Amino acid sequence: MTFIDVIAASVWLMLPAYVANPMAAVFGGGMPMDLGRNFRDGRRILGDGKTFRGLIAGTVCGLVTGIVQIGVAPLIAGSGVLAGWPFFRSALDAYSSGTVLVVGLMALGALLGDSAESFIKRRLDLKRGAMFPVADQLDFVLGAWVLTFIFASVWFKTYFTFWILVTVLVVTPLLHLMTNVFGFLIKVKKEPW
Repeated sequence: MTFIDVIAASVWLMLPAYVANPMAAVFGGGMPMDLGRNFRDGRRILGDGKTFRGLIAGTVCGLVTGIVQIGVAPLIAGSGVLAGWPFFRSALDAYSSGTVLVVGLMALGALLGDSAESFIKRRLDLKRGAMFPVADQLDFVLGAWVLTFIFASVWFKTYFTFWILVTVLVVTPLLHLMTNVFGFLIKVKKEPW
């Protein structure tokens, strides 16, 4: 097992969530999920940044990514190139077993996790786009994990081993920062975090 093998497996397993999260921002806009309503504390429930269009588009993008993974996983695994990469081969098996439900759960869960973080930020009176370290980088990961664990716990426990979980928690903030800076540079995001 190499560190690169574990990173590759972690990214592969998280790809539907990794794609869903920024695509919600790219394709978002329109009617907010909270319908403009306030919570009992007088603040918005989620805010204007969480929209139905973003939720649907992000989930569809993550789902399509997962379906592509399901299609290409057997081809990559069958090539024999990755014989020395047991973690990545296991991750390929995860999607070559062909579970569209799982990739849908990963994508939708990511966006629900991001929405849950927005709810908490509103309760803390943090404005839209305000920095919320650690939560900003891992909210979608935890959402993807929780939803997948609830509805596909055997699959989740089989493929999200201890080292995969740890690696995702370490690598994701770095990937998240890079994609957010890119989104900021192309003017999709208003802040680079």
